[in-house]
Amino acid sequence: MTTPVCTSASKAATPATQTFSYPSFSSYVKARQPVLLRTARSLTANPCDAEDLLQTALTKTYVAWERIEDHRALDGYVRRALLNTRTSQWRKRKVDEFACDELPEPEPVATADDPAEQQALHDAMWRAITKLPARQRAMVVLRYYEDLSEVQTAEVLGVSVGTVKSAVSRALGKLREDPELVLVR
Repeated sequence: MTTPVCTSASKAATPATQTFSYPSFSSYVKARQPVLLRTARSLTANPCDAEDLLQTALTKTYVAWERIEDHRALDGYVRRALLNTRTSQWRKRKVDEFACDELPEPEPVATADDPAEQQALHDAMWRAITKLPARQRAMVVLRYYEDLSEVQTAEVLGVSVGTVKSAVSRALGKLREDPELVLVR
C-alpha cells in the first residue's frame, strides 16, 4: 500500500471547479452597458461586431476585477480594453488585395437629398400600394403611414392582431415583388 508523500499534490491533481462571482461587476455592467456599447460602436462599422467587442472587453475586465484598485475608473479601464482589443483584431485581420489593370468605377448613387428622386420614390410606392387589395392596403397605411401599432390597427379595423400581422406580411411580400419598386432598390 502506497501513501502519497505530499497531500497537497494529490489535492492539486483533482481539477478545481471553483467559480467566482462579483455582484459589483454585474451591477456595473447593467448600469454602464449602453454607454460602453456606444463606445464600441464608434470603434467598429458593424453593430454586431461592436457587441462582440464589448463582450470581449467585459470578459477581460471580469478576469481582472480583483486587480482593479480604483473602481471609480472602471469606464476608462473598459474603454482601454475595448481599444486594445480592437487594435489587436485590426492587426490580425487578413487583407486580400488584388492588382488589376483598371479601377472599377462605382455605380452612381441617387442622393437622398434630391427632391425629384424622393418624389419619384414616393409616387412609385403609392402606385404599388394602390395595387394591393383594399384590406391589405388599409393595414399597410395604418401601420406604416399612420404609425399605429399592430394592436391599434387591429382595434381600428375590428380584426385580431394575428390577422393584422399576416395581412401586413403578405402585403409587404407583394410590395417587395412589385417590378416598379425593384428598380428603385
